[in-house]
Amino acid sequence: MDFGVHDVEKEERIKRRNKKTNTLFLIAGILLFISIVLLMYYLISQGGKSKKQVTPSTPIKQETKELTIFDENSNDRPLCVMIDNAVGNDNHVGLQKSYLNYEIIVEGGLTRIMAIYKDRDVSLMGPVRSLRPYFIDYALESDCIIAHYGGSTQALNDIKTLEVNNVNGLGDPAGFARDSSIASPHNVFTSAKRIKSVADSKSYAKVSSNWKLFKYSADEIDLSKISSTELLTASEVSVSYSSKQTRGYTYDLGSQSYLRTMNGESHIDRITQAQLQYKNIIIQKVANKSIDKEDRQSLETVGSGEGFYITNGQALPIKWTKDSRSSKTKYTYSNGEEITLNDGNTFIQIVPINNNITIG
Repeated sequence: MDFGVHDVEKEERIKRRNKKTNTLFLIAGILLFISIVLLMYYLISQGGKSKKQVTPSTPIKQETKELTIFDENSNDRPLCVMIDNAVGNDNHVGLQKSYLNYEIIVEGGLTRIMAIYKDRDVSLMGPVRSLRPYFIDYALESDCIIAHYGGSTQALNDIKTLEVNNVNGLGDPAGFARDSSIASPHNVFTSAKRIKSVADSKSYAKVSSNWKLFKYSADEIDLSKISSTELLTASEVSVSYSSKQTRGYTYDLGSQSYLRTMNGESHIDRITQAQLQYKNIIIQKVANKSIDKEDRQSLETVGSGEGFYITNGQALPIKWTKDSRSSKTKYTYSNGEEITLNDGNTFIQIVPINNNITIG
């Protein structure tokens, strides 16, 4: 009988021991689960840290340089203004604020300038003068609204035929104003606000998706990397339009731009009294001829030819091609690569094909 009692006590001890063991296993299981969860969290967090550690030390979001010459994100339509260039070297206003300029020969061996403005509320431009037909060819490349005061018969006919949006002082006097202190006809001036006001009254488009002519670089371009064998030093540049008219540029290392001269004299803004300076110069050789007794000119703007791109004290030969009056002129290096301009304003000197050009 004692044997039976002892067996019951033994069973009770076993049950208690098993219950204790089960409790310990449960606690151990819970601790193991918690350990696994903590381990996974640790590994995940350490994995994230390891990714950050192999990331380059440079900022994650690198700032991209933006152009300063105009707003790349704006499709405001450019304004082309015909500028009188028979007024000496110190009577122009607003030429420093144009982003692109063309100078072309007209009658009598003189020249005229077409200045193109965009994204700037320029309050005074001029003096404004009449239009010649070949300027239209270059205005069309930038989809401009052309501001002018009169024009040759052919130019006015082409305006109608080609349906070019224009503001003509002879029919749109509100777009211009005369300065009574200056002798006529060299005293007509305009502003971006005046031109746009008349353009609005004519329901001209205010924006354009086809205005950009060149590619630009916010980072400085080294022409020696394009071609070291053709590279020219361009500290001084001179182009001749006639026996009466020469244009010059002197490279200024401080501003990294070219100071402009006309007939050996500094080209000065009448208001600021500062010498005009330009980042890029393009010389484009184009055949021309006289077409009437007034010596009005005809230019072979369509076709191909040679020239130079000049910037930062360097120059390279280029080629130009233009397929039609309204198509964009394409400027390329001798290797066929299209030129990219440095960020800054540009003067395109369209010169008679056989006239003197000096670069040195």
